[in-house]
Amino acid sequence: MAVSGTEGYAEQARSLLAPYENCRTEEVHADFLPHFPTLPSQIIDIGSGTGRDAAWFAGNGHKVLAVEPTAELRETAARLHPSQRIDWLDDSLPELAIVRKLKRNFDLVMMSAVWMHLNESARRLAMVHITSIMAPSAKLFITLRHGPVPEDRIMYNVSAEETINLASQNGLELLLNTHGNSIQPQNKARGVTWNRLAFQNRPDSAGQ
Repeated sequence: MAVSGTEGYAEQARSLLAPYENCRTEEVHADFLPHFPTLPSQIIDIGSGTGRDAAWFAGNGHKVLAVEPTAELRETAARLHPSQRIDWLDDSLPELAIVRKLKRNFDLVMMSAVWMHLNESARRLAMVHITSIMAPSAKLFITLRHGPVPEDRIMYNVSAEETINLASQNGLELLLNTHGNSIQPQNKARGVTWNRLAFQNRPDSAGQ
């Protein structure tokens, strides 16, 4: 049974590979680049998909825990991006039950094209669990998709304002909020836009 919010991804895993991998991390996350760590860091990529971003972080010297509940994506990613710096894990939001059992704190949490798959109650619970695994002064990066929902997918209309408020309630400070068009030609033609949000943990809030 598919994890809630992942519907459609197993069936479309093969067709998603090229569109995702053909978009370079430096281009997709250009707004985030100045906020990414330059020294080797502990990173968790939640909803890592084809592994594009996890591989980019690993290639830049970071240790990455790539969390992806869809087996078809996770197994393809592991074959496509073999790296001793990446650990692949089957786990999911909102609980992150397996991740939390590891008792690890991360310097950076990446959630690209994930947050809008969670309903309101799941988002509230997920933010609590996410902040619980963030190290002092750790950063959280979220991208929010707006526009037509692809067939067989489940997405919710999640605003940047709601996400910012929820993050603040859990001890995070806003670093960045930008809004722009999709860089994928097909999505851009459909009018898809994205918010890119970056937050930093307040040291006195770590592990709440």
